[in-house]
Order: sequence, then C-alpha cells, then structure tokens
Amino acid sequence: MLPLALILRGRGVQVDGSDRSLDQGRLGSKFEFLKRQGIGLFAQDGSGVTSHDQVLVTSAAVEETVPDVQAARRLDLPMMRRAELLAALFNDAKRSVAIGGTSGKSTTTGMAGWIFAQAGLKPTIMNGAVMKNFVAPDVPFASAVVGTGDAFVSEVDESDGSIALYRPKVAVVTNVSLDHKSMDELRVLFGDFAAKAETAVLNLDNEETRMLARGRDEAITFSLSDLRAQLFAGRIKPAPTSIAFELTERDSGARFDVRLGVPGVHNVANALAALGAARACGIELGAAVEALGTFSGIKRRFEIVGTANGVAVIDDFAHNPDKIAATLATLHAFPGRLIVMFQPHGYGPLRLMKEPLIECFAEELHDGDVLLMPDPAFYGGTTTRSVTSGDIVAGVAAKGREALYIPERAACGEKLIALARPGDRIVVMGARDDTLSEFAAGLVARLGSHPNRAVH
Repeated sequence: MLPLALILRGRGVQVDGSDRSLDQGRLGSKFEFLKRQGIGLFAQDGSGVTSHDQVLVTSAAVEETVPDVQAARRLDLPMMRRAELLAALFNDAKRSVAIGGTSGKSTTTGMAGWIFAQAGLKPTIMNGAVMKNFVAPDVPFASAVVGTGDAFVSEVDESDGSIALYRPKVAVVTNVSLDHKSMDELRVLFGDFAAKAETAVLNLDNEETRMLARGRDEAITFSLSDLRAQLFAGRIKPAPTSIAFELTERDSGARFDVRLGVPGVHNVANALAALGAARACGIELGAAVEALGTFSGIKRRFEIVGTANGVAVIDDFAHNPDKIAATLATLHAFPGRLIVMFQPHGYGPLRLMKEPLIECFAEELHDGDVLLMPDPAFYGGTTTRSVTSGDIVAGVAAKGREALYIPERAACGEKLIALARPGDRIVVMGARDDTLSEFAAGLVARLGSHPNRAVH
C-alpha cells in the first residue's frame, strides 16, 4: 500500500490511511516517513473514515470485519481494492510495462525502472520492495517513483488474481511456478496477461513461460540455455557479491559484456527480462546494459546486513520453493555453512506449499547446514492452521537434514547466535514482515558483542 499511497500523493491527491502495524506499534520509521509526505494516519477503528468525499482503498488482507470497512459501508462510500486503483492508474499510461511472474518480479521491476530512468524517460515506478538506486536521505522507503514521463513500470501480482486487471503495452513474465494458486489457475492468469499485451517478454528457461511463447512471433524471449532466444546470456562468471555474463542479441548478433552488482544466476535471468522490457520500449540495448551496471539492488533481496566475528548475516525475501532454491544455490556456490531461519508468510501459503517446501529444503540444504523455523507471520484475521512450521521441519528432518522447530522467533534468534561460528552464513528468510530486517540487524549487533565466542 505504501508505494501506491506515495504515487497518489505525488499526483496531488489527499491520502489518509490506517494499518494494523501502526496500531500494534510496529514499523515506526515507515509511518513517520508517510507523515512527512503529508499522508494522514489514523487508528484502524473507523475514526479516519468520516467524509462522503472519501474513497476507501483496501489491500487484499483487509477483511469485511475491519472497522474502517464497516464505517465506509455505513456512509455508503465508494470502495476499491488496492489492485483495482493501481490498475486504473497503470492502464491510463501511454507506455505501460507490467512485470509479473512467481519469482523475480521486484528485482526485475527495479532493474527496468532504473534503465528507464537512466534513459531519461522519467518513469513512474511501482514496486513491492525498496529500490536502492532511488533511496535518498529524505526517501528511505523508495518502493515507488513518481515520474513526469509517459512510462509506467509496475510489478503486478498473481497471488490475489489481480494481474487480470492490467492491460499492459509490454507484459514481462519472469517464470511461473507453484506459490499462492494452483498451476491450472496460474496458467490461465499468466496466459491471459501475456495475450493482452502488444509485446510479451518471456523466459524460455521456464517450462510454463516457454509454452506461453509458442506461436507468439512478436514476443521477446530470453534464456541462459536456449540459443534461439532473442536475448541470450552466456559465459556466466559468478562472484560472491556480483555476477558477469556475455549478452548476445540474436537478430543483430551484437554482443555486450554485462556486470551486475548483485549475485546469483537468477539475477542474470532478471536482467535479461529487464533488458527485454527496455528493448520493447525502444531503448538502445547498449545504453540499457550500461544502466544495469550501476543497478545497486533491492532491499531484502540477498541483502548482506553485516558481518561480525566471521559470521555474515543475509536478509532475504525468499518464501516459495523457487526463491529459496535460488538463494541457497547462490550461497552454496562459495564455501561456508548455512544456518537458515525461514519464517513462513502465512498459514495459507504454508498449507499450499507444504510438500514443495519440504522437498526444496531437503534438496538444497547441504550436510552441516541447519534450518530453523518459527511459527508463520500472523497479525490477526481468520485462517486455518492445519499445516504449521513444525510439519515442514518434521518433513525436512525425515529426509536427513538438520531442522529445528522453535515456535517463538526470539528463541530462534537465541539459537542462531548459539550455533554460529566463524565462516558461517546466517540467512533470514521470509516475506510480508518488515520486522525481519530489524531482526537480522539485531543478529549482527549481538554477534559483534561476543568477541570471545568459542569456536565449536
């Protein structure tokens, strides 16, 4: 909701809001930032919903029983879901680029947005995460950019089906795999999404997106393995905090050396997707490659928080099997034991992804690695707790990996500190909970306060 509020405020709209986190006293710095932007804050008790001039915009997590919704009903106010309003703004743009997919959306959106900005297009950018390139002292939460040009680059979400609301000129699909919905539902959503666009940018390395490319001669395809793709990445050279590759454009035969300041083969795929979006909008490929060289990343995407007493702490948004596998593969390309704390982002996703998560951790963790899991993030509302973190841990342990279920996150932190020894990497994984970043930073501070830690 924050980036949408920033875009509306930047366009001169009066914006007020409420949030469960505000009432719970969490994320104070974010709410202070919103107030500095001229956005009014209210308790989520209906007290901010009082005027017939208001429109109530809610996220998918806001249920009918929330007092703000009840107040809007009493006043007979117009109501919209967040995605409906964002789609209306997006669809009105002359040069609209929508970036969808199960994994890599936020990073690809950040990469494409940075390319467009460096090309002088002054884009509006809507992202689900903070883009480091746009962070400034007065804008610490740069998950949105309000531009004056005709380009609108937006991450779009399939988890609530809202991707169906967008009518993009350019539709990027990074990949399609199991996450919030069944594969049958996802195939329909992403198939319709790509079909509506004037140009689709599609990944030939993912089975589902490769099928979307069949019969679409106008599509821009990319790959790390298929030489038939319009954009091909070869000669990949990974490093602990970066990665380089050679980009070949099939039609022209042109080749470019690309160096990214973010690690992981998955980020090569994200870069190709962003380059495909730039190419679809007429940005010269060499200029786009040059811009990518100065892309500094996305908060909570393989973010190295700090190192203390020989232990590195990494904060990562990974929360589904594909994302988790990509992060663990990137880390395992270099020496060091992994101590992973994975906090699921809800009981519903945990129920849907139980077996794939167990398989992912069993396959991607190495001997000596340790998995710790607290209970899922939960801030209220109705949900079924038929599958818990304990079920995932039991499944992973049954397959021979070391896994511990510790319900309270604070106790997980104690165990992480107790286990860590020089050369280890602690990885904090999870989505939809910004306090995980504070938790990760706290681990670095606590590791640093134990200079005489015994090596065990």
